Amino acid sequence: MQMKYIFLLLLPIFLYAEPLNFNRDIRPILSENCFYCHGVDGNKREGDLRLDLREDALTSGAFVPGDLNASELFYRIHSDDKDEIMPPPESNRVLSAQQKKILEQWITEGAKYDKHWAFVAPKKKAPPKIKRTNWVRNPIDSFVLAKVEEKKLAPSPESDKSTLIKRLYSDLIGLPPTPEEVNAFVYDHSADAYEKVVDHLLASPHYGERMALEWLDAARYADSNGFQQDGETYQWIWRDWVVKALNQDMPFDQFTIWQLAGDLLPKPITEQKIASGFNRNHLNNAEGGAIAEEQRFVILFDRIDVTSTTWMGLTMACAQCHDHKYDPITSREFYQLYAFFNNIDATPETGGRSGNDFKRGLQKPYIELPSPEDQRQRDKLLAQTASLEKKLVELKAADKNAAELDNNEDKQNKQQIKQLENQRNALRGELTNLEMQIPAAMIMKERDEIRPAHIMIRGAYDDQGEQVERGTPAFLPAMADVSDRQSNRMDLANWFVSKDHPLTARV
Repeated sequence: MQMKYIFLLLLPIFLYAEPLNFNRDIRPILSENCFYCHGVDGNKREGDLRLDLREDALTSGAFVPGDLNASELFYRIHSDDKDEIMPPPESNRVLSAQQKKILEQWITEGAKYDKHWAFVAPKKKAPPKIKRTNWVRNPIDSFVLAKVEEKKLAPSPESDKSTLIKRLYSDLIGLPPTPEEVNAFVYDHSADAYEKVVDHLLASPHYGERMALEWLDAARYADSNGFQQDGETYQWIWRDWVVKALNQDMPFDQFTIWQLAGDLLPKPITEQKIASGFNRNHLNNAEGGAIAEEQRFVILFDRIDVTSTTWMGLTMACAQCHDHKYDPITSREFYQLYAFFNNIDATPETGGRSGNDFKRGLQKPYIELPSPEDQRQRDKLLAQTASLEKKLVELKAADKNAAELDNNEDKQNKQQIKQLENQRNALRGELTNLEMQIPAAMIMKERDEIRPAHIMIRGAYDDQGEQVERGTPAFLPAMADVSDRQSNRMDLANWFVSKDHPLTARV
């Protein structure tokens, strides 16, 4: 036995009555005191030691499961030598006596690791046993009450009916009830009085508007392009689709697939294309000096950030420049995910500075949604313009021959050409004014030819690194096999809503 361990044998080992839970008892200690120098971040890692991965820790001899005296970690946390004690003094971190005892018990019990709880798919639990069974009205109440009783507390008394209906209206439609609606509920003594109000509110068109608020925030929805002139956009078309989908109680998997890949559904209908506008809510930069490719990357990075945050609750933006320092996401995996969004069928999304699209705050691709009357008027103006164009071609051809006729005929032709050009220009102006009023929804659309994706060094748009294929982070369940073809956003959307994905359900 090594001499350095002898004094440690004399230390009392405190053991908890029940086995330790890694995520509850051990991970917080290691995260706070050890992972900065011995964790995910390779640039900060000391001694080539990782404690966030069990196999790496075992290989390095940091601990030997069940054997305190053979575990280097046991020695280091009790050392008096400033060059050997962990955490080191310069880290300004100190383990308490209780934390040391917890780590000792953990090693004695086998030093088991568990995945972070958020990365484990949730499983349905049986409601816990509680004392006040008559207080419970649905299974969720049992979980709430169990914690209340554990803390030796008692539930608050039920609020009066006028308060309840005001809370209900606020929660479900975001509007207050009228005095008449309050009185009707207060004096309704039927057993299902509350349920009737709930059903009434769920049937209200205001329900979808209220439920959409948080989703619109997550999707960075706005009514303007967000930069310089901050011109109006037509993204209210997508917003109205969200409200309608919620009012129709669209299942969440369908709600997800339509928004991430509605344009890739077989023979997509207009509503499915509109839904894909989730990823067209980004800021539009129409600055004259904007670099086209740089702006395309800004928008692409925005899509990764918003998609990962909305469906996984993960902030992946750090991995744009380097491996994530806190979550198990490498820079390579960031760009594998980015590759799914790198193939939009459009010129670089810079907004442009000319034409009706710029004036309307639009960036291609988009679909126009004229009313029947707008379309009839547009068809009429197009037909009239085409007719005038045909006459102008004929007159100009005749005008070439006018040089061999007399001067009067030549002069007459030129006057007629000028009149027709004025009429045509007037029609074009009328058509432009009409088209400026026609709403158009920005959508997603794939290029026919796949654009290669690369790791961008330090996230710089003009510094390409290694080429990468589309893929998802390795610490999460694998995406369904698509080895016979190139995966796309539809595969990604289905991956998000797969039953094995741990994060979508939690978010």
